Amino acid sequence: MNFDKQTVVVTGAGRGLGTSIARAFAYQGARVVVNYRASAVSAEKLAAEIGGLAVQADITVADEVDALFTAAEQHFGTTVTTVVNNALADFSFNGDARSKADTISWEQFDAQFQGTVRGALTTTQRAVPGMRAAGFGRIINVGTNLFQNPVVPYHDYTAAKAALLSLTRTLAADLGMDGITVNMVSGGLLRTTDASAATPEEVFDMIAASTPLQRVVTPAEFADALLFFASPWSRSVTGQNLVVDGGLVKD
Repeated sequence: MNFDKQTVVVTGAGRGLGTSIARAFAYQGARVVVNYRASAVSAEKLAAEIGGLAVQADITVADEVDALFTAAEQHFGTTVTTVVNNALADFSFNGDARSKADTISWEQFDAQFQGTVRGALTTTQRAVPGMRAAGFGRIINVGTNLFQNPVVPYHDYTAAKAALLSLTRTLAADLGMDGITVNMVSGGLLRTTDASAATPEEVFDMIAASTPLQRVVTPAEFADALLFFASPWSRSVTGQNLVVDGGLVKD
């Protein structure tokens, strides 16, 4: 299915990386639903810019996700074909200010698992019936390179993303017969999103110096990579994790 036939829900698209992802799909001609939890002003502005639809929903709440998809279906007159699970529970990539192994609480882990794993499962379960009926579906999860390269103590965030990779692969095995692919795109630190705004400049410089490309990936560059998994060129690819970090991690 070409992009101009796709209706794409991007979770957490009201700010940060999600904004770049929504723009990337819209520029390819897709119908884009800009999901947000609290960033109403920026989400509405983005939707107006790209000709999309902004819809508020907490993706961990099934009833709100159902309302999100229903609004998308009614507005565009078609089922949702593509879901990008990008939303991130409140988190700041602030390096050494994060809780260490001896102080981090289970509540911090739970918050990340709720936002990352439960959120992705909730959107997927709502999307699957329409995708099955269409014989086509694309689910793309946003991951991280930190479980291959844990250079900072983001224990809760990294554990949740690692679980999301496992869910990506089990969902791919379960849904493949329905024409639904499930993949992940994993990045490192991006220059710059709302979440990475607290990152010291010297950290960006250190990462850039460690990559073959000698620079830090931008949100727009990362977003472009997601397009592959929604495109016709990936029709035989599922259960995969593509690392987009300038070559820092080679997995």
